[in-house]
Amino acid sequence: MSYAIGIDLGTTNSVLAVLENEEPVVITNKRGERLTPSVVGLGKNNEILVGRIAKNQSIISGDNTICSIKRQMGLSDKIKLGSREYSPQEISAFILSKIKQDAEEYLGKEITEAVITVPAYFNDNQRQATKDAGKIAGLNVLRIINEPTAAALAYGTGKDTEATILVYDLGGGTFDVSILDMADGVFQVLSTAGNNHLGGDDFDQALMDLICKQFYEKENIDSTRDKMACQKLREEVEKAKIALSELESVEINVPFISADEKGPKHLNIQVTRQQFGDLIEEYIDETIALTEKALQDAHLEPDEIDKVVLVGGSTRIPLVTERVKQLLAREPERGINPDEVVAMGAAIQAGILQGEKTGIVLVDVTPLSLGIEIDGGIFIPIIERNSTVPCSFKKIFTTISDNQRVVEIHVMQGERTRAEENISLGKFQLSGIRTAKKGEPRIEVEFSIDVDGIVHVSAVDMDTQVNQKIEISNASNLSDEEIKRIIEEGIKKKEDDVLYLEKMKLQKELSEKCKKLNEEFAKNSALLSDTFIEDFKNFLDKVSSNINEWDLQSLEETLETLEFYSKELQVEQEKMENDSEMAG
Repeated sequence: MSYAIGIDLGTTNSVLAVLENEEPVVITNKRGERLTPSVVGLGKNNEILVGRIAKNQSIISGDNTICSIKRQMGLSDKIKLGSREYSPQEISAFILSKIKQDAEEYLGKEITEAVITVPAYFNDNQRQATKDAGKIAGLNVLRIINEPTAAALAYGTGKDTEATILVYDLGGGTFDVSILDMADGVFQVLSTAGNNHLGGDDFDQALMDLICKQFYEKENIDSTRDKMACQKLREEVEKAKIALSELESVEINVPFISADEKGPKHLNIQVTRQQFGDLIEEYIDETIALTEKALQDAHLEPDEIDKVVLVGGSTRIPLVTERVKQLLAREPERGINPDEVVAMGAAIQAGILQGEKTGIVLVDVTPLSLGIEIDGGIFIPIIERNSTVPCSFKKIFTTISDNQRVVEIHVMQGERTRAEENISLGKFQLSGIRTAKKGEPRIEVEFSIDVDGIVHVSAVDMDTQVNQKIEISNASNLSDEEIKRIIEEGIKKKEDDVLYLEKMKLQKELSEKCKKLNEEFAKNSALLSDTFIEDFKNFLDKVSSNINEWDLQSLEETLETLEFYSKELQVEQEKMENDSEMAG
């Protein structure tokens, strides 16, 4: 049986875990880090960079760096990187491929299966896009599970106690809150609420705006117009945000951030924890309101919550902890690193699916209502939000015109009565309806949600038994052909990557040998002829100008030429030494 890994595919950072001896273990990446930045970039030679190396180069190459791609999952937008355009699924697949490689290196075997977590409030489009990203990365996604649910698994597994758990998950780009009942190994989600566009990134931006405003007031320079300056400042702002969780005030310092006719300008601004708290208070207020909504949906009072679990790096902010504690009158659990708890829960779920972990049953809910659009642009829910999944529900509809032979089923997701204000998941037509007066035909529409939260819809004319169905599998805007193309492209690229690594190896070897030999020439310049020295300098200039452009063959030939010069240097040295002795 192959290993299945658990992946927390985060907005800011991603985390990998695996079940070992029935316990979840976080796996470090090749750099020895437990967190891999969810950043994709383009290197100098158009190679794809992922993780820390991509994040580090963003300061000097912000246009060739993509961050927070999770916020665009499920959209049809294309992202430009270099000369190419990529879908959000492809960008996420680069991150997942990197994680897959790290897992394979750690475990010493090929990894083909994974459980991937998503925010509880991800809609069908976003969930399907995440599955597609996994497929492109060469992973069979066994299950998509909600992040708060995964966190509850990590905290509750192995404990015999019954408890009602509230999971407050505030990450880099998303916020979720879920309430679960835990009893006898059964984890049942009672309610969930959230916002897919609220998180630490917004806190960073609020602090960025403040700093830029203060710098403008002081120096009359708009640093927001300078992309490199913005990137440098963003790095320092992120550090300051983290530091303010421990310190009452920090200094944000960016030397040479800009310049005017008077010379270079340095940014040096003091920020207090209180100032930062005031900036983000409205965001925290929204998370508290959503938490109250989840409590209402679960028909619970705050004092009926037994355990409060904080998830995500942003929960380290003192104001967040204070507000959660104030609402629930309880100290949050701190037994597991909030950055890692979701991945650990995903690893547990992977173990459950593979039979490595028994005695645990996970019962989740759908975060948004699902239904269809009817005449007048009205949205009619068929599956209500917070319904337990998997599930299936049916409703009877009819025609709006006499002798109507075709109806269009417009599948939607959301909570608004006006259809246009909800999320469109797909459309299909049911034709061959019996000829009759309007209102007479009976059309049964059935909605089903599988364990991944993926939607299946069917419609049948109950008189003629004519039926039609749709699986919302193209909700991510990628066809099977596109996914296949991307996978094949990835396989081809893997071969290119091998060649690229070999090229980098030769480039490094050539550079080092040139440097060493040049030092030898400098030491022995008095023993060498002017012609030989000039010839060698021309060779070095040629190497310096072309080393990044040469193919493998050219690099190998140049290394052979370098060996020739090395041997010739020895000959010239001996010759000049002999001539010197004869002259003596």
